[in-house]
Amino acid sequence: MKPGAWSLRRAALAGDRGSAVTEFLVIGVLVLVPLSYIVMSVMRVQGAAFASSQAAREAGRAFVTSESVTHGRQRAEVAARLAFADQGFELPASALRISCGSADCLAPGGVVSIDLDWVVDLPWIPSSLAGGRSFSVPIHAVHEVPVDAFRVSS
Repeated sequence: MKPGAWSLRRAALAGDRGSAVTEFLVIGVLVLVPLSYIVMSVMRVQGAAFASSQAAREAGRAFVTSESVTHGRQRAEVAARLAFADQGFELPASALRISCGSADCLAPGGVVSIDLDWVVDLPWIPSSLAGGRSFSVPIHAVHEVPVDAFRVSS
């Protein structure tokens, strides 16, 4: 290389001093913050889906193993609340519906259907920013549980 080439090269590189920190901060704010919010929102919705699925299964099991329909509904509600609490959520009132295929819900060989409908709000979005409404994702879970065919009716 010629002796003058080094000085030209050094002068060209001297103009880039300090710009890496600025570029990193701009990219970090413009890319990493929205990306982390998206990941957090997806994790919250996934947790809500897990909670709903687990709550529907556990509520169905609790219902079909109870002595009476009234006792079964109470047990199903408690089981669903525990499943929601396990994922860090609270079971909304009237989100859990229990329906039976026959007149007698606990008849041997019958089927009990558990429906769970609710919405999960996305984090950190105030309703004032959203025009008075909240940003939420609807969650729906259905689980059918057969009543034991050898169950002794009480």
